This record gives sequence, C-alpha cells and structure tokens, in this order.
Amino acid sequence: MISIKQLLAQTSGGLTSNIIPTAYNFTPNNIHLPVSDEVFEDSIPTIDFSLLTSGTPEQRSKIVNDLGKACQDWGFFVVINHGVPESLMKVMIETCGEFFKLTEEEKQEYAGKHILDPIFYGTSINGAATQVLFWRDFIKFFVHPKFHCPSKPIGFREISMEYSKRTWEVARELMKGISMSLGLEEGYVEKAMNLESGLQLMAANLYPPCSQPEVAIGLPPHSDHGLLTLLIHNGICGLQVQHKEKWVDVYSNSNAFVVNIGNHMEILSNGKYKSAFHRALVNGTDTRISIPVLYGPALETVVSPAPELLVDNETSNPPAYAGMTYREYLEMLQARINAKIHN
Repeated sequence: MISIKQLLAQTSGGLTSNIIPTAYNFTPNNIHLPVSDEVFEDSIPTIDFSLLTSGTPEQRSKIVNDLGKACQDWGFFVVINHGVPESLMKVMIETCGEFFKLTEEEKQEYAGKHILDPIFYGTSINGAATQVLFWRDFIKFFVHPKFHCPSKPIGFREISMEYSKRTWEVARELMKGISMSLGLEEGYVEKAMNLESGLQLMAANLYPPCSQPEVAIGLPPHSDHGLLTLLIHNGICGLQVQHKEKWVDVYSNSNAFVVNIGNHMEILSNGKYKSAFHRALVNGTDTRISIPVLYGPALETVVSPAPELLVDNETSNPPAYAGMTYREYLEMLQARINAKIHN
C-alpha cells in the first residue's frame, strides 16, 4: 500500500488539487460525539511522579489515591517530574522523524503483516483491506523481552534502547502505584502479569499535514491493548480522549508523558479502571509525530480479574471478563484483521 509520504510526494507540491483521495474520507456515524469547547473543572489529571517515588508517606498516599482516581474517572493522565531527561525525549522524536525521511525502499525493508512481527512498518492498520485509510504512517518494534529496532537511521537503535530502558522505569513505578491504588500489594501487577518477560512495544506515528483535515482521520477511536501506554509528541496537538460523552483535547508539555490505561489493566481491575477510547486528528499545516510505548503482560500470561478484587465487604463481585492469555488476545486481533482482508 502507498504510504502517506509517497502520496504527498507524487506531485512536487503535494496534492495540488487540495482534495484528498476518497479512500481517506472518514465519516462514520459512531465518532460524532461533540467536541468539548469548555475548560473542564476536572481536566485531565496530572500525576507528580516524584511524589510517588520520593515523597513523604503522606504525599505518597495522596498521589496513589490521585492515581487511582485518574484511572477510574479518565483512564488518562499526564505524568510530570518523572526523571527521564527532556533531551532524550527530544532526540527520540527527532530520530523517529529521520526514520520517516528514509526512502520508501529503505522503509519497506521493515514492512510487516502480523501484529507480533518484531518490526512492522506500515500505513493504515489493515493494509489493502481497509475501506477507509488513515492519514498516518507508522513504525512499530518490540523492545522487550528481546530488543528489536530498525538499523536506520544512524543512532536509532542506541537511542531507542536507552529510551526504552528509561520509560520502563517510569512504567514500573506507575504500575506499583496502580497496584496500591487497587488495594493490592505494591508488586502485584508486576508479578501477576510476569512483567520480567512482558512485552514492551515502541511505535512512532507520522501524521503529515492534510489539505482536508475535516474529512480525514489520523487514527479512529480505539483503546489500547496491554496494561499502560506512555506517549510523547512533537508539540503538535491532535490527541483527543472520550470523556463524559465528549471529545477532549489532550495537552501536555514537552517534558511530560501522556499515560493511558490499556484493555488488560481494565480486565485485571475487573472494570474498575477504564481503557478509554481516544483518537488522533490531523491538521492542515503541521506534521505531528507521536511516540507511544506500550507495556503488556508476558505472552503466555493468563489475564483475568484479580481474585482479590472479586470480594468487597463480603458482597460478591463476579468477574466481568473471562481469562485469556495475552497471546490469545493478540491473535484474536490479528484474526479480525485477516477477516477484513478476505471479505
């Protein structure tokens, strides 16, 4: 399938007609929730990471409570004072941008077909089967339990390895806080999900300027598989989260992580913590780059509601989700993609 970069390069000035191909027109009825034009009194929560790791007992108790409330009410929060150097975050974004500047032949070396391919370059998620295409190119690669990364551009592997290690430290502490916010032992999520062998998936998304942003979409409404996703971006807005039947713009500064709860954390919490729907919009003037890092259980780990959460004050709280290994879940997603290809 032709990438967005290729599409824009077909003429020297991009799409000279300013009309995008009809295959990129995205107007399904199910996304027409109103967009919030007001400032929410309870805007997307901010979590001070330093209080979680280095605060007084009172400060830590409060931030754990705040973290739990953010997971329950929003499924999204912004993390500040996390200790990852802003310079590393900046060079990570710049290097991912350089990857998308490689020739199409160089990028096609990493073209993928399966959700578990170690490295996967592509455009619309469902390839040639997608009836409506997304205004997005992407590269995805697993960095744990085994490290994979494109060899180009120069330095990409080294920077990605350092970034993956530093973000893992943040994710691990956040999952400790989430465990405690659920009333579980600090290391519950890490142990139950076998995170020592868990999947860590790094991705970079490229959303070029679009001459008709009102009819195109970068990514449609979706939730993430896995436990947590940590995201940074190049300062161009476009991410929106669904909250109280409205789409809310997600803002963060250059030295903050946007974090969202994944489907498997929702399952583990028996639905107490929600994996919120979110989407990526495009604009007519600026290129947006985002880098999400997703943290999931080990592939053979069965994910089901934590037994400790199924009894509350002697009142039965039945499991809302059936158990399934993470691999089975991902293969189910792949089967849905394959079904679309053959329909």
